[in-house]
Amino acid sequence: MLIEEVGKELKLRDLKADKEEGDIISFKQGTYNKATGMANYTTKQLPTAIDKLTKLHKASTKQPLFYLNIFFGVSLLFFVISSFWMFMPKTAIFKKGLYFTIAGVILTVILLVL
Repeated sequence: MLIEEVGKELKLRDLKADKEEGDIISFKQGTYNKATGMANYTTKQLPTAIDKLTKLHKASTKQPLFYLNIFFGVSLLFFVISSFWMFMPKTAIFKKGLYFTIAGVILTVILLVL
């Protein structure tokens, strides 16, 4: 069995063999015995609470949470846009808020491009 097939079977991405001694193949997360087909490896997992938050944040279109994420994003956008009407347009704080908004948009575009 090739190391790529072992990686697919164990669901480990980019699995690369470090060294091979007889029937034992060593890789970063553990070892694989070609003769017995036995693999010993370790994986990292997030704590339960953080894992649930991550799944909520990364909801795909196939999950019902996707629509909650869209609604939440649109609501946040509404609150950001509506906050401009809290101050009179000729005041210094309004102009300062516009500067921060422009800087935030530019920073976002830079981060998306890189």
